[in-house]
This record gives sequence, structure tokens and C-alpha cells, in this order.
Amino acid sequence: MLRGFILSVHILLAFLIVGLVLMQRGKGAEAGAGFGAGASGTVFGARGTTTLFSRLTAVFAALFFATSLLLAYLGTRPSSEPTSVLERAAQAQSAARAAQPATPAPAPATVPPTSSAPAVAPAQPPAQAPAPQAPDHK
Repeated sequence: MLRGFILSVHILLAFLIVGLVLMQRGKGAEAGAGFGAGASGTVFGARGTTTLFSRLTAVFAALFFATSLLLAYLGTRPSSEPTSVLERAAQAQSAARAAQPATPAPAPATVPPTSSAPAVAPAQPPAQAPAPQAPDHK
């Protein structure tokens, strides 16, 4: 949830920076107007007052940098949420098992032996194969 919100702010800042940079006037805009008329000072270093666009660009660039670092940090942290369908199913199954009350299995009934000799199971008669039948000749 938080990562999606920060990502949307990050993308919005990127579009705002691109828009502001495209709306600003370039430093060399007056270069073709006349080097000999004293405009060379403005082209090669004399900087005028900063405009609102350049200040907003700097603020948005700083915010873009901060959201980039925050997204990088959130991307390296392991998430506790399942990432695949199989992990979600396993998590739901373990939650269902934990919700069921645990009933103890009945203990096997033990009968104390009456003598020290081991009990012997009665022998069963051997299984007899059915007698072969004579074929019918009609």
C-alpha cells in the first residue's frame, strides 16, 4: 500500500519535472541575437534572477531524489506478504489449521498381560483353492 502510494508520487514528480524543464527558457536562447551587442555576458555566465520555474524544478528534483531512495529502501526489505499463489494457499491452509481446536487423539487401550509369556495369535486355517470344475459337454 505504502509502496504503491510512493511510486505514484514518484511518477507524478517525474512528469512535473519534465514539464517544468520543457517550459523553461534555455540559457543560450539569446545566443543568436547578437554576440556583438553585449549579449555575450548573459550567454556565458551572467545569471539573472532565478524564476519560479527553476525553483520548482529544484524542489521537485529533491523530492524525486528522496522518493527514489525511499523506493530503493522499500524494495530491498523482505516483505511478509506472500508473493505467489502457492504461498498464499499455504498461508491460508496454515491459518485454517491454527483456527481449529486441537483434539487429542485417544490413547490406545492397553491390557496388562496375565502371564510373562508372549501372546500368540491363533493360527488360521490355510486358504484352500477352489476345486477345478469339469467342462460341460453339451
